[in-house]
Amino acid sequence: MSAQTVADLDIVALRTLLASGEVSSREATQACLDRIEELDGTLNAFVQVDPTRALEVADALDTMRRAGHVLGELHGVPLALKDNISQAGYVNAAGSAILAGDVASSDATVVERLKRAGAVILGRLNMHEFAQGVTTYNPHTGPTRNPWDVGRSPGGSSGGSGVAVAAREVFGALGTDTGCSVRLPAAFNGVTGIRPTIGRVSNSGVTPLAWSMDTVGPLARTAEDCGTILRAIAGHDSKDPATSMRPVALRPAEPTNLRVAVLAPGPDRPTDPDVQQALDAALSPLGSFSAVVETVHIDDLEHAITALKVVNMAEPAGTHGRWVRTRADEYGDDLRTLMEGAELFLASHYIQAQRYRSHLQSLLDDVLRSFDVLVTPTVEFGAPPLGAEEITLPSGQTVDVITGVLRYNAIPSLTGLPAISLPAGFTEDGLPIGMQLIGRAFEEDLLVVAAASYQQLTSWHARSPVPHS
Repeated sequence: MSAQTVADLDIVALRTLLASGEVSSREATQACLDRIEELDGTLNAFVQVDPTRALEVADALDTMRRAGHVLGELHGVPLALKDNISQAGYVNAAGSAILAGDVASSDATVVERLKRAGAVILGRLNMHEFAQGVTTYNPHTGPTRNPWDVGRSPGGSSGGSGVAVAAREVFGALGTDTGCSVRLPAAFNGVTGIRPTIGRVSNSGVTPLAWSMDTVGPLARTAEDCGTILRAIAGHDSKDPATSMRPVALRPAEPTNLRVAVLAPGPDRPTDPDVQQALDAALSPLGSFSAVVETVHIDDLEHAITALKVVNMAEPAGTHGRWVRTRADEYGDDLRTLMEGAELFLASHYIQAQRYRSHLQSLLDDVLRSFDVLVTPTVEFGAPPLGAEEITLPSGQTVDVITGVLRYNAIPSLTGLPAISLPAGFTEDGLPIGMQLIGRAFEEDLLVVAAASYQQLTSWHARSPVPHS
């Protein structure tokens, strides 16, 4: 089997071939390294790659398998980490200059668990500085580029994670999601990504952004692949007291009597017609395995973006305040401006945002008592040009990029509910469109089931980008 063919496999297919001996972990790892060598000079998804170490680990895992010892579901599978997730012996810069000399002395809990499951860690992935942004246009490590069109944004802040998976440089990756940072790169790059319930996955060893909304999540080509990674990293961790004791049940099964709510478009939510058409078309395959597919209206969503912005600036101010006062020149211009402005927020602003979060939670609880999942666009438009602050929709309406990418993504972030973004079509310009499914707390298994069932009936997730300039 050629290296190109191996790189094009999803995790489920790769695991089958690894188990049968048709493909070795070394071959899978080398296929990824070849792809990185071929493409990453343009895409800039990785900030660190360690080929020697990766191949040594792959060889050791192959030896173990031949001896009859398999560590777990990810035995021999090459993955990569966002640059804010600690990995012992490697710089954990979080996309910044301030932490550029910070070599981690230990693994984050999620990395420990990936290794325990047998994963090969290829390297570290580019991100927006300190995860505080949606473009991965990083002043220190350079911009990451969308593999479907290298003049377009990959999203952020986990842009390197989304690009590496889409470009077949790696079989799966970890990102972090505070406001949208797993789901947005999944949507813009045509891959699948899960934001777990707050407390499902440990944040120990992860550089924080906004503590009440931060979570680690997987990106991969399919929902089933994401579920496989999530099973490996989820669960209570004594090093993170915020993690839940709830058991992890994430094995896909056939959906039965699924009740699907579709969020109705609203005048305050402008959407590219290509995105709306893709979402409308998705209702047919969703309906084929669901008992109910019904449009719902939810009031008061227009305040979600403001509430998220307040929380997502006020909480990071606690971390960055000392650096803003003593090392301001080491920040990129956009983040320095944000963090200086964050110190102007009043306690009353933060309290009002938290009150709105409680109100939004009650609105979602009402919907999810009657339905299993809520469907929205992940983003209301395709990937904008690199560096763009505004995008003009076909209607002629101009939309602020940050506002647009947060409009639907803010809902799970503020409520702590799980959500999955999966490919649902393409714009006329050939850019991926993402669909978001939001579920009840700690019911990631149902989201994986629903998304996997949708992907069995569609092929959007199987399309591969050909980078072009």
